[in-house]
Amino acid sequence: MPQNIEIKARVRNAPRFMLLAGQAGGGEGEGEIIHQTDTFFTVPSGRLKLRDFGDGSGELIRYHRPDTDGPKTSDYAITRTDDPAGLVRVLSGALPVLGVVRKKRTLFLAGRTRIHFDEVRDLGTFMELEVVLEDGEDAATGEAEAQRLMAELEIAPADLVEGAYLDHLLNKD
Repeated sequence: MPQNIEIKARVRNAPRFMLLAGQAGGGEGEGEIIHQTDTFFTVPSGRLKLRDFGDGSGELIRYHRPDTDGPKTSDYAITRTDDPAGLVRVLSGALPVLGVVRKKRTLFLAGRTRIHFDEVRDLGTFMELEVVLEDGEDAATGEAEAQRLMAELEIAPADLVEGAYLDHLLNKD
């Protein structure tokens, strides 16, 4: 099963972060902008979401990771769809919808690591790192890479957040 090492943190200085993320990717690139609507479903373990890219394509993603701050291992499975809206209708007929997250994501690539700058509707600006592990690779190697990038991107430990964006939206009050 595929795995990656993830971190999520608040971004306090968006222009500075964007500059550093572009440099981490080996240049001064502006990143790829991706609009995403994630519909989360209630499931017995882990998380299940249908990601709609707004262009007729999407992904059904099942994942499990601890809801802690700092680097953590995520196990995941992804299948693509050409009918995300139809798949949401089918799934919501069988599973309760837990909530919806809408975001504008700017994607930067630094080797095997995906650097995300996320503008999450009704929540704020965040960043995520996803260090994709090779089959059988020790998680400690990916964690070290995430820690190195955190320093390079000037992410302070105090800015790390736990859980998914949905958790923060559901607990906003």
